[in-house]
Amino acid sequence: MALFTRTTKKLILSIDEFFDNIELGILVFREAIKAYLNRDFEAYERHLKKVDTLEGNADKLQRMIESDMITHSILPQHRAEVTTLIDKMDEIIDNIKKSLNEIFTEMPEIPEKLNRDFITLAEESANAAEELIPAARAYFKAPYTVREKLLKVYYFESETDKLSLKTKKRIFQDTPELDLAHKAHLRFIVHHIENISDLAQRAADLLSGMAIKIIM
Repeated sequence: MALFTRTTKKLILSIDEFFDNIELGILVFREAIKAYLNRDFEAYERHLKKVDTLEGNADKLQRMIESDMITHSILPQHRAEVTTLIDKMDEIIDNIKKSLNEIFTEMPEIPEKLNRDFITLAEESANAAEELIPAARAYFKAPYTVREKLLKVYYFESETDKLSLKTKKRIFQDTPELDLAHKAHLRFIVHHIENISDLAQRAADLLSGMAIKIIM
């Protein structure tokens, strides 16, 4: 059972475009982290500007979606949950922008021997957010498929937790050449990266409950 009909075509397009911006933001985040670790700061700044544009687009679309749902009385029985879902997904790209800005401002010195740890952590955290997108799209078109699609979100979020702990252990136990302040700074960056998967999990929890209500 699809949630929307032909009469809500404009809103469907806006929601799809919103999801597109979130998905592209996740892809750019991956590339930005790689660029930073490769000390390619010009590329990093370009990626940061792309994310800034995508985040701005997502915010505009979020306001448009919420306004259209209220103005045209679309999905009145699901409006609050859909609005909350859009808000939680917007938090993902907001966090990506904030994290990349924090890194660009503070320019943490990440030892080369930790590059692989940070790249893998960023990949897994981004994977959790990325897998949320098809599940969110499915809610509006084929809600009975949502829960199976969310399995990957939970898997990658769990993997991110493990990698985060492993990376922090490496920072504090395997880098005696760094002082405590430097280690704490790197832990802060790890938290920023890990938080993307945490936000994806929260959105997945909400989406799972929403899908159950639709198909019951």
